[in-house]
Amino acid sequence: MMRRSIMLALLWLILFAPFLARGATADTVTLNFVNADIDGVVKALSEMTGKNFVLDARVKGVVNIVSAKPVSRALAYDVFLAALRLQGFAAVEDRGIVKIVPESEAKLHQSPMLGPQDKPQVAGDRMQTQVFTLKYESAAQLVPTLRPLISPNNTITANQTSNSLVITDYASNLQRLEKIIEALDQPSNSDPVIISLNYASALDVAQTINRLFTETGQAGQPADASQRLLVVADPRSNKLLARSSGDPSRLARLRQFVAMLDTPTSAAGNIHVLHLKNAEAAKLAETLRAIHGGEASAGAGSRPAATSPLGASANLGAATAAAASTPGIIQADTATNSIIITAPDAIYNNLRAVVEKLDTRRVQVYVEALIAEVTADRAAEFGIQWQKLGGLAKSGSQSFGGTNFGGTGQNIVSIAQNPGAAGQGLNLGIINGSVTLPGIGAVLDLGVLVRALETDANANILSTPTLLTLDNEEARIVIGQNVPFITGQYAVSGTQTTPTPFQTVERRDVGLTLKIKPQISEGGTVRLQIYQEVSSIQDSTNLAGVITNKRSIESTVLVDDGQIVVLGGLMQDQVNDGMNKVPLLGDIPGVGALFKYGTREHKKTNLMVFLRPTLLRDTQAADALASGRYDYIVGEQGKVKQPPGLLLHDTLGPELPPRAAPTAVPPAVAAPR
Repeated sequence: MMRRSIMLALLWLILFAPFLARGATADTVTLNFVNADIDGVVKALSEMTGKNFVLDARVKGVVNIVSAKPVSRALAYDVFLAALRLQGFAAVEDRGIVKIVPESEAKLHQSPMLGPQDKPQVAGDRMQTQVFTLKYESAAQLVPTLRPLISPNNTITANQTSNSLVITDYASNLQRLEKIIEALDQPSNSDPVIISLNYASALDVAQTINRLFTETGQAGQPADASQRLLVVADPRSNKLLARSSGDPSRLARLRQFVAMLDTPTSAAGNIHVLHLKNAEAAKLAETLRAIHGGEASAGAGSRPAATSPLGASANLGAATAAAASTPGIIQADTATNSIIITAPDAIYNNLRAVVEKLDTRRVQVYVEALIAEVTADRAAEFGIQWQKLGGLAKSGSQSFGGTNFGGTGQNIVSIAQNPGAAGQGLNLGIINGSVTLPGIGAVLDLGVLVRALETDANANILSTPTLLTLDNEEARIVIGQNVPFITGQYAVSGTQTTPTPFQTVERRDVGLTLKIKPQISEGGTVRLQIYQEVSSIQDSTNLAGVITNKRSIESTVLVDDGQIVVLGGLMQDQVNDGMNKVPLLGDIPGVGALFKYGTREHKKTNLMVFLRPTLLRDTQAADALASGRYDYIVGEQGKVKQPPGLLLHDTLGPELPPRAAPTAVPPAVAAPR
């Protein structure tokens, strides 16, 4: 071991003696290391540069460094660092000490730190840490791009909070990464650009450009997603907002195309045709005429241009004054639902902006009304009636006596005259032949009548009328009968001996009536003007006319989308207890029951009306609602199919076709086979 150390020392002196001697007289040295141990090279470099080195125990190996001519001492140190890097080792400078450690451990030691504004030092293969702050690109998205360019043992980390990259690597590589990051961190071509228009309408130009640039690509081919160009109009400022997700040259071509379209016309009044999508042309034309008339009046006065109802730009005041001298023409073509505007460009641009805001799809309101009525009626009757009809045998005079309670069909007198007129319930009587009464004729000699009746009637009615209507449009649904009501009658005298009777009749709807007018606010709240009526016929045999029951609600409420509210109702509990009796006799205990007729009645009514509006803002919502109701009716039709009959032929009831079934071709226009 000692012999080996002595040999290494002698070898070191033989190799570096000339080198050291020359170094004492000049600032250049000649490097010539062939298969030299790293330990020996470090000792030589320490003598040359005056630096203090600390070697990790894992740093082992040999290096080969050859220089054809002398180099400076600083360059000799850089060459040594390069040789270490090739062997998988790195040098970390910390407080005047150079630590030589494995490359994988270098990032754990303190190294020079450079901020976002600092430039990497020209230090070759020194280990450093650099922070890069990005302006446009996302730091997290750049990590996969830069990771392959960094040594596997070194690190790159993205800080999304400050949109920065923290990289620990060799100084020479940090200089390269800085240039790459600067090249990548550039404004994106997809950022929106603003194009101002002076003459043409931004809305019209945007529609033309979107049809030309968006639907087709180069040479009329369909444009892919990477070449998509989006153009949106801003009616308020009459500007175009454009964004391209692909080739930036498309924006240059867009600017050229817009410049060709944005040119003044020679005619003072241009004719423009606007095809409406949702609004009614006749109503919208009236609104535009009122706006244009107010604008022309404003231009004739001395108010500043900024107070014009159609805009706030400086050139609008001049255009408005021009409109006063050359008024435009606004006409509606109801056949094509279009508006024809003849006006200068500036006036047309403002009217076009108004049309764009008014010609929007109106929200539909689907209203479900639930009318729940539960009634329970209970009644009971019990009474004993008697009578004695006949004459006195000696004198031959007529006499009668007895009790009589209730109306026709309930009292003993009416049943004695006509037993078939006995009312509902249990009727028991004792008959002793018949008796002839003067002026009446022969009637049954009904001596005693016992009558008992108890009724129990329950009803559960649920009505669910529904309506679909546009915003701010009244809708009405009537389900019931059209019943005639006699309003007057009189006799017409003519040539005949007898007058001709004449009646006047008025027909009214009896049943369920629902009228709704919704108004939707910007926040989605629905203001509903409601009139709901439920009527029915109670008695049509009354001599004075038809008797009807009527329950109606008229109200205005605020309801949220999908919210159920109760409009009103009736909760009624009525008890009637009646007793008919003979005075004094009916009060006798026990025997008094022979002289009484009692009735009891209990009526209970629960009627509630609920409402739920649902906003349908697009076709998908309307289609989902219609599909659900359609499938429900198809299912109900399937439940009422007639079973096969043994003696009766089978009949097929009407059925709705499936929603997905294609429309059948009429036989008259069917294609030949």
